[in-house]
Amino acid sequence: MRILRVGYRLPPEPGGKERHIERLTREQVRSGHQVVVAHRRGEMPPGAERLPLTPCLLGRLASGRSDMVAFAAECARALRRARPVDLVHLHGDHREALALGAAVRRLGIPFVVTVHGALTARHRRVMPWAFRHVDGFIALGARPRDDLLAAGIPARRIRTMSSGLDLSHLEEFRGRHPVEPGLVVSVGSLVKVKNHALLIEAFHALRAVLPDARLVIAGDGAEHVRLRWLAGTGSGVEFAGPLSADQTYSLVSRAQAFVLASHRLPTVGEGIPTAALEALALGTPVIVSSDASLGPVVADDAYLTFPSGSAPELVTLLRSVLHDERLRFQMIERGRRAAAALDWPLVVARVEEWYGELMNGRRPRRAEAAS
Repeated sequence: MRILRVGYRLPPEPGGKERHIERLTREQVRSGHQVVVAHRRGEMPPGAERLPLTPCLLGRLASGRSDMVAFAAECARALRRARPVDLVHLHGDHREALALGAAVRRLGIPFVVTVHGALTARHRRVMPWAFRHVDGFIALGARPRDDLLAAGIPARRIRTMSSGLDLSHLEEFRGRHPVEPGLVVSVGSLVKVKNHALLIEAFHALRAVLPDARLVIAGDGAEHVRLRWLAGTGSGVEFAGPLSADQTYSLVSRAQAFVLASHRLPTVGEGIPTAALEALALGTPVIVSSDASLGPVVADDAYLTFPSGSAPELVTLLRSVLHDERLRFQMIERGRRAAAALDWPLVVARVEEWYGELMNGRRPRRAEAAS
């Protein structure tokens, strides 16, 4: 199969979406597919073929408002001149789909869109039209799935999955270092949607009863200065900065608890955070906000959830996890079992099963038109 994968950014640009695109491409190349990649930033995955892009009129017109839309317009233009592909797989949302969809439809091939996070609430009315040429969606988690349904996308056109995990590599870090009592870790860009500010607030309250507790936040971003101010000058909160994947795994494997306090904003929200899935695989108890749920991919007994925005509820869960050895053991065992189903080859097989349904003519859009 010859696949065109469209993703605005790739590693070493930071982010779970970027790593997802790169690893999915690697796995598909390894299994014998020809994968052509269109991207704006980052490095090409080994074995993939680059789709050459050149500026176009529509792209220049769009670039002032959104370079992602300009990028998608350039992809549409390049697609008409490139060697034939069997399927186009976009990692994005309605903006890129609107710019790219008509070009894919003219070729008569399936168009798949993976939605990695919550959709903006501002463009809900135009989404059915923007997505009209999309044959199938992959929603990474309940939040993007529910947003697609709310935008009028039929459930039969959506498959809900998660990102994959490199379980054999993660296994190397499990138990390599002793767990540090009282260590709480969070991993994610220092941006508002991650809501590290609430985690810092909760941690200050936790230190009042557990003075030896430590919080380490790994990541970088626009909120860095504000978060350092909120953390104060006292001991207890450490900003580790951007870490490599292996450095992150080593840090998380030493923690007694992993926390993501993300909240939904009008224009952005979480899908299924890969960092939380990796923490499960590393054997670290996971606590997430209700806006960063791991469902329906991971059973809710494998992690703990607090209401988004509630620092007191987060403090209560942190005290339980740090104090209760039996609870930690249960969470570790359940988390590892849940992570076992997310090895990358298994996830890629689910993606390609969906490809097969679309390519074999069982496209939901066609079924609707015939009914």
